[in-house]
Amino acid sequence: MNLKRTFGAILTILGIVGVIYGAYAFLAHGDSMNQISSLVPFVVGLIFFFTGISLIKGTKDTA
Repeated sequence: MNLKRTFGAILTILGIVGVIYGAYAFLAHGDSMNQISSLVPFVVGLIFFFTGISLIKGTKDTA
């Protein structure tokens, strides 16, 4: 079991969920102040997503 790949997959899934939630919150709110505060989960989701992808790609497959 490769712990880095598993953690990378979890981060990628959390990133996808964060991006979807952030995009939905951004589009659902009408105020400009709420739109700015709804960008936080979007940015955190992007960070999680790209970190998870880099963990999956950067880990060597040793069996």
